[in-house]
Amino acid sequence: MTYIQVEFPLFVIAIIANISLGIIVLRYSPKSVSRYLFGAFVLSQVFWIGTNFAAFVGNNFLWLARLTMLFAALHAFFFFLFIYTFLEKRKVLTSKLLTPLIVFLVVIIALTLSPLIFEKLEPNQSGSLGPKPGPAIPFFGIFVGGCILWAFYSLVKKYQKSEGVEKLQWRYLSFGLVFTFLLVLVFSFFNYVIFEDLSTVRLGHLYTLPFIVFTTYAMVKHRLLNLKAILAELAVILLNITIFIQLLTSESVRQILVNGVVLIGTIVTGLLVIRGVTKEIKQREQLQELSEKLQKANTELESLSRFKSQMLALSAHQIKAPLATIKGFASIIMDGIYGPINDKIKETLQKMKNSADELINLINTLLDLRKVEEGKMDYKFENVKIKDLVQNVIDGLKVQADAKKLEFSFTSGTEASVSADPQKLKQVLANLVENSIKYTPQGFVKVETKEENGYVTFSVTDSGLGIGPTLLPHLFDQEFIRDERVKKEIKGTGLGLYIAKRIVTDHAGTIWAESPGEGKGSKFFVKLRKIT
Repeated sequence: MTYIQVEFPLFVIAIIANISLGIIVLRYSPKSVSRYLFGAFVLSQVFWIGTNFAAFVGNNFLWLARLTMLFAALHAFFFFLFIYTFLEKRKVLTSKLLTPLIVFLVVIIALTLSPLIFEKLEPNQSGSLGPKPGPAIPFFGIFVGGCILWAFYSLVKKYQKSEGVEKLQWRYLSFGLVFTFLLVLVFSFFNYVIFEDLSTVRLGHLYTLPFIVFTTYAMVKHRLLNLKAILAELAVILLNITIFIQLLTSESVRQILVNGVVLIGTIVTGLLVIRGVTKEIKQREQLQELSEKLQKANTELESLSRFKSQMLALSAHQIKAPLATIKGFASIIMDGIYGPINDKIKETLQKMKNSADELINLINTLLDLRKVEEGKMDYKFENVKIKDLVQNVIDGLKVQADAKKLEFSFTSGTEASVSADPQKLKQVLANLVENSIKYTPQGFVKVETKEENGYVTFSVTDSGLGIGPTLLPHLFDQEFIRDERVKKEIKGTGLGLYIAKRIVTDHAGTIWAESPGEGKGSKFFVKLRKIT
């Protein structure tokens, strides 16, 4: 058996393989520009090998050779566009890129159909007739070679950036494309242009097989496409073909009826199976698309959050400086350094100083919130005697309690120490005591510490406004301050308890609150493990 005898069957196999691959990709790959570009690439490849084969078996060799060059230019053009866009999550084809390429392509197509590419047929070195290359052949080579080299450059870059299964998919796709284009360039272009040998040019359909084989292997082995759907349709088609053949070869009316009913049943069942599989694939694609959109939105939100935090920190630091200056000058004037002042002016300056203190505290709270949200709260742990720390808090807030004529007391039931950042823990305890003073119009605020079962518990009890049962479980949540009922009652940002909980949690402790109800006072607790 000679090659001439099997050449046409091999050509048909190559055509069927190329068309089948193109249909499979167009049907089952995710919706994207690269899917259609792949279809155009395969279609131009089919026309290229078709006209190339026809040129050697037909009667009009010159025109068929020119058409072969036309489809070769389209083949290289769509190959570049496909590789350039494949697996991209963003739009990469721009008018700046496409416009000059399309103009160049149109010029090359016009040249391929003119004598400037192939002038005429003339005997070559082997004695057979072949097309004589025209003066525009170098321009054709520049365009086709440029598209292929640019595509392979993009292919190498994307392969280096890819990871995991995606890298394996690129690897096998690259192998197939490299082998195919090397065979085409060496045996279909250089072999004829340099050595005027047409014997290997007619084998163009075989040069596409490496691309078909490696791409198919990538689809099957590494899930380049959804193999489940492809196999489902193939199985249904093969089953129906088998039953149809049985129907055609039936020898009796009974067999015809049985096989006919079975065929109808398998067709209906097969369509339902294919419909179900296709629906599942679409749902997965939609889920993947939603997941990608959600990931993109999360990335944008994180970027906005970082920007917000940076602006907050910058603004806070810029505001604190003049506030400290205002507070400092108010203290200097109150101390009489610039001369004696009357009580009314002193009272006004005290209000200014208090307002400055409130603003500075607010700024510090916002800065702490930023640190908590970003996980950047710094701690310097050391052994802290809880009695001394609480006494320091009491001394600092006694003026506020006395101003409201509250019964303000501290009972210490332990001399134990805890491992804590003294400044951060003092901030928590001061916030709880200050809140009790703030929300207690009259009555008492009692602070207590005690030791039990290896833990030290700090508590502050007041006879103030109390906490309703619906709000009590959410006191330490950030969402707490968004409750309209809470906004009407709170006299600050409401962020102090949220920050306090995060600080206590970072100290491996617990914080909670208890209250019999609105108007019945409340009690806050902080529990930390003592140092043994």
